[in-house]
This record gives sequence, C-alpha cells and structure tokens, in this order.
Amino acid sequence: MKQFEIPSFYKSEFIAPIKNHRKSLDPRKRDFSPTVVDFGQVRIILARHFGFCYGVENAIEIAYKAIEENQGKRIFMLSQMIHNPVVNQDLQDRGLSFILDTEGNQITPWEDVTADDIVIIPAFGTTLAIEELLESKGIETRQYNTTCPFVEKVWKMANKLGTDDYSIIIHGKFKHEETQATFSHSSAESKSIVIKDIDEARIIGDIILGKRNKEDFYTTFKGRFSSGFNVDEDLVKVGVINQTTMLASETHEIAEYFKSVMIQKYGEAEIRQHYADTRDTLCYATNDNQQSTYELLNQEADLAIVVGGYNSSNTSHLADLCATKFKTYFVNGPQELVEENQIRHFDYASKSHLISDDYLPKKEKINVVVTSGASCPDSVIEAVIDRLLSFYPSNIDKATALKSAGVIG
Repeated sequence: MKQFEIPSFYKSEFIAPIKNHRKSLDPRKRDFSPTVVDFGQVRIILARHFGFCYGVENAIEIAYKAIEENQGKRIFMLSQMIHNPVVNQDLQDRGLSFILDTEGNQITPWEDVTADDIVIIPAFGTTLAIEELLESKGIETRQYNTTCPFVEKVWKMANKLGTDDYSIIIHGKFKHEETQATFSHSSAESKSIVIKDIDEARIIGDIILGKRNKEDFYTTFKGRFSSGFNVDEDLVKVGVINQTTMLASETHEIAEYFKSVMIQKYGEAEIRQHYADTRDTLCYATNDNQQSTYELLNQEADLAIVVGGYNSSNTSHLADLCATKFKTYFVNGPQELVEENQIRHFDYASKSHLISDDYLPKKEKINVVVTSGASCPDSVIEAVIDRLLSFYPSNIDKATALKSAGVIG
C-alpha cells in the first residue's frame, strides 16, 4: 500500500513501534487481538487497528501539499477535510478557510470564491451540484481532490446498480457529508433513498409486501429520496450500498432483510431479478477497526477510552461497540481527562457533552481499553495515554513497558 507523507507531529514514537511490530507478525491482518502494554498500575489494552487510514493520510498529504504549492493564494476547504478537530484546526492555523460547515451551512459565500482561489475537496467527496458550481467558476479541483478511494468505490457500485436498473438503498446518516455526496452521485444513476437503520428498512419492506400504506414512504422519508421516486415502480429491483463508516453488522442486517423481502414477494428463483447482492461497501479501515473492537470485547477491563472527533461517524460506532461491555468515554483529546477523578466526554446519540466524576476505579491496578477512529492522529492517542499515566506517577516508563510487551528489543 502507498506510503504517504504526513506531518511528523501527527506521528507517535510510542504508537509507531507497536503498529510496526504487529504488522511484521501479522502482515495479512488475520489477528485482531489487542496489544497489551503493562505500565505497572495501569494496563493499556490497545486495539489492533486504529488511527489514520489510507484515505485520511491521502487527504492530509494533498492538503499540506496545496498549502506548500500555493503560497500567497487563498485556500478553501469545502468543509472539514476529515472529522478531527486537531487536523482541521492546524489547517486553519495555516490559513485555510471553510466554505461550508459539516451540516452544509454556508460559512464563506459562494460569490466570494473565485477562479483565483484554491478549493480542496474533502475526503468525504462532494455533490455533483457543488462540482458543477466550482466548474462554472473556473475552479480546477482535480489536483486537490482528496475524495477517499473507498468512497469512490461506493459511487462505482451505484453506477453499476443504476446500469442494471436497480433502485439504490443507501444505509447512512443523511446529513453526513459523505452520505450527501453519495446520494447525489447515486441519484444521477438511479432512483435512490437514504435510510438510517433496520427499523426504517422494515418500513420499506412492509410497503413492498403491501402490509403498509405506500403513502407512508413519502411522509417517513421526505427529503431523503431522489426526485420522481415512484413506490410502485422503483421498489421492484433494489440494491444496498452504504456510507463507508457505518457498522458492518447493521449494513449486513439491512441487506439480508431486503433479500428476504424480495424472496417473500417474488420467490427464491426470481431473486436475482429483484435484489442485487452487493455485499457491504465499507472501507477496509472501518472493517479493521470494527473487527479489532469486537476483539476488545473479549477482554476484561475497568473502562474504555475511545478517541476521536465528536462528529466522527466511524469513531462513534467504536464507542457504541465498547459501551456494550465497558464503561466507555468518548473523548477528542487529552484535555478531556480533566483530572484523576473527572473526565469530559461526549454522548454521540444525544449530541451532548457530559462530565463524569470518579471514572478511574480506586484499585491497585486498572485495565483500560484504548482505541480511536480512522481520522485520529497517533500523537493524540499517545497524548491521551500520557495524560492517563500522569495520574499514576509510580508507573513504568514507556520504553520499559514496550520492551516488556515484546514490541522493542
């Protein structure tokens, strides 16, 4: 896989040897068990896979290259390049500005953006309408287009489904930038709809089977289906794709559900005429991170700390998985570990910031699960671990702990 040039301050002298060691032992990525590093009073149980993925490193390399190559020019990002506050703040500190926020609201008026400006398309991609707007302004975007290759893979699947006359069901969060981009590209290929979960899938399934009034489709999914969607005609052949950061298990459940609906309505012999077996279209990093988190659930621990941007979809899913077994704290950096007996953290479901006291158990030795999303720098993970260790001054130093774990000689 290609190696990218990313700023050294995103790297970690503690995390890098762990990742390199695991890669040397398991180059085919068949072992998802965690790495355990014992610091004496604190035992860190670190996920097998976490942190920057291929698409994020590609986007970071392109963004910093744009800064280097365009000194004196105004440089804009369509929206947050990735969902991590450390990365986005550093880019802003270097003079970059946003055109839109993560909800699609205007920050910089379009009339203020000209052909003399540089515009970076984020890793999530963008809609066809924005692509056309930029082109109409004479803005060249190909050179600094950081759209993740795995997002583009989803768009290619949408194209294939459309070519074969399947309507497209997108499993995603409708307001997420990636889902907005995918919906735009998908709608250009075929009739499309965005659903958020299995419950919404069942609404559509009941409509297909005639168990529910078809008018419910237009009210329940208002604003989330493509223009001219006709329930009678456009739910006869369907295929499922997804936002690349959704939970694989949920997408699989949705896809299998629609397959069962089509078998029930049309029979097993006719299934290929009504259902496209697309598998899921998750990116490799999302799959690896989720599989690694499932392995974490086989461990015994006192708590879990999940690190990443609070608007990061893939990180929120890791936090949800951890919370099925551990007391879990979703934080965006070391500053959230306020002190030994207080932590600030985020509840993604309610979009609320919480403060918890006495989050570290009063015991001789604690076990802490640690992981992060695909847009979180390794340096931030290390800083969170350092902050945690600072509450236990008698801990073993990092070099000694890595040697004891067999990571370094």
